[in-house]
Amino acid sequence: MKQNILDLTKKELENEIKPAFRAKQIYQWIYQKYADSFEDMSNLPKNLRTELADRYILSPLELRREEQSKDGSKKYLFALTDGLTIETVLLPMKLEEFDEDGIRVHHTRYTVCVSSQVGCKMGCAFCLTAKGGFVRNLSAGEITAQVLFIKKINNIDASRRVNVVYMGMGEPLDNLQNVVKAVEIFADIDGLSISPRRQTISTSGLSSQIEKLGKMNIGALLAISLHAIDDETRVKLMPINKAYNIKSIIDAVKTFPIDVRKRVLFEYLIIKDVNDSMQSAKKLVKLLNNIKAKVNLIYFNPHAGSEFQRPNEKDVTAFADFLNSHGLLCTIRQSKGLDISAACGQLKQRQENGLA
Repeated sequence: MKQNILDLTKKELENEIKPAFRAKQIYQWIYQKYADSFEDMSNLPKNLRTELADRYILSPLELRREEQSKDGSKKYLFALTDGLTIETVLLPMKLEEFDEDGIRVHHTRYTVCVSSQVGCKMGCAFCLTAKGGFVRNLSAGEITAQVLFIKKINNIDASRRVNVVYMGMGEPLDNLQNVVKAVEIFADIDGLSISPRRQTISTSGLSSQIEKLGKMNIGALLAISLHAIDDETRVKLMPINKAYNIKSIIDAVKTFPIDVRKRVLFEYLIIKDVNDSMQSAKKLVKLLNNIKAKVNLIYFNPHAGSEFQRPNEKDVTAFADFLNSHGLLCTIRQSKGLDISAACGQLKQRQENGLA
C-alpha cells in the first residue's frame, strides 16, 4: 500500500529521499504551489517523480460534500482512503477591507477547524459526533491534508496564513502523537508555515495528556472544553469527567506553559436551564481565579434528537457581562453556519442517512 506523503515531516522525507535537498523542493510543491500530482513537480528529475508516484499518494482526502452558509462559513465532508468520513470547517473571521481608493488594506482572515479522529470516545451528551462512537485516529497527514485541501479549493494564496483549531470531530489529546506531529508539519517554513501560536488544541479535559503536552512545550495554544462549574453537572454532560474531574484539569492547566501574550481558553457551551444561571457565572469566576484565562461562551447549536435547548440571548449576555465585570476576560462566540449542518457530526450523519 502506498504511503501518504503528507504523513512525513520534512526531516523524515529527507531521510527517505536522496539527495536530501529534494525534500525541501517537494514540500514547496505540495504546500506552497498546491501541486495536483508528482508529475507537476517540474524541477525534480523524471526518475524521482516516477519513484514518488510509485511510493506515495499526494492526498488522502476526497471531497464528498460542501455546504456554504450565508455568513460565509463552509463545511466540508471528506472521505478518507478507507471510505470513512470526517468533517472540516472554514470560518472567515474577518473579511477583507478596502480604503476609499479601492486599495485592499486587510486580507480575509480565516480559521480552519480540523478533525483529529473518526468519531470520538468521549461520549459528550450534547455532541452529535459521540453518537457514532469511536472508529480510529487520523494520521498527521490526514489532519494536515484538511487545511491544505481547503486552502487550495478556496484559492487562498499559500502566503496567506490561516489559524488552525483542533476542535472538529474527535478528542485531539486522545491522538496526541499525531496531533503534535501535525503541529510540526503545519509550522514548517517550506510548507504551510503556520506558527504553533496560530494553532489551538482543544481538549475535553484529559488532564494527564494536558501535562504531557505541556512538557513537550511545542508552543501551541490550549483550549479546555469546560462547559460546567461542578462535577455533578459536568459528569452528566461529559462522562469523561469521571476519570478527569474539574480539579485535575485546573491543576494541569496551572502547570501548562503559556506565552506571555496569550491565555488559556476555556470554552463554555451554554445550554438553556443547565449551566446558564448567574450562580454558575459566580462559581466560574471563583474556579478560574489566579489562572491567566479567557472564557469563550458558545451558544448550544440544537440538532435533531437533542434533549438540550439553545439559551436565551439575554441570559448569555448577562453571563458574559458578569464575568467581565469581575475581571475574567470573556467573549461570546458568534454562531456561524446555523443555516447549514452546523453541529459537529451533523453533515456526516445526514450523508450516511441519505439526507444530504
